[in-house]
Amino acid sequence: MTKKELRKTYKAHRKDLSENQIEDLSLSISNQLLKLPIWANSFYHIFLAIEEQKEVNTDYILNILSGKDKNILISKSDFKTGNMTHFLLTDSTLIKKNDYNIPEPIAGIEISNDKIEVVFVPLLAFDSLGNRVGYGKGFYDRFLTNCKPETVKIGLSFFGPEDEISDVFESDIRLDYCVTPNKSYAF
Repeated sequence: MTKKELRKTYKAHRKDLSENQIEDLSLSISNQLLKLPIWANSFYHIFLAIEEQKEVNTDYILNILSGKDKNILISKSDFKTGNMTHFLLTDSTLIKKNDYNIPEPIAGIEISNDKIEVVFVPLLAFDSLGNRVGYGKGFYDRFLTNCKPETVKIGLSFFGPEDEISDVFESDIRLDYCVTPNKSYAF
């Protein structure tokens, strides 16, 4: 399937999920994450869920990261440049939804891409090769291109993989892992 077809299909799949299902599936994903060999790192970048898009609730992962005393980074998107700026999440970080309902920090301590060791990546769909389909704006591909090559990229998905995304671009960044409620996939 093409990215466009997959976006339509998986947005519809998500729309069918109830709030309780989203919470249960999100908790299962966070429990699967505990099995990955990623916990010796210090700087973890995570997205804050867009509730209106029925994304994976990352609050459970935030609790794990906090409990393990990790440095947690969240982003602010610039829709004019297509880039993201990353901020350390602290007790005093103020978060506000932007015009696209993305929860973002208002300001804070900026952290450069070269410090980031693990990135939890939002997605709509992924394939058996580690390719992902997002919303199509390219924010994460641009961001991940500017991270160190050894930065671990982990997709979070309510659903299992497709066999293949037919229109992958050379500039698309592959995942190292994708974690679903029942299984983690390594690429």
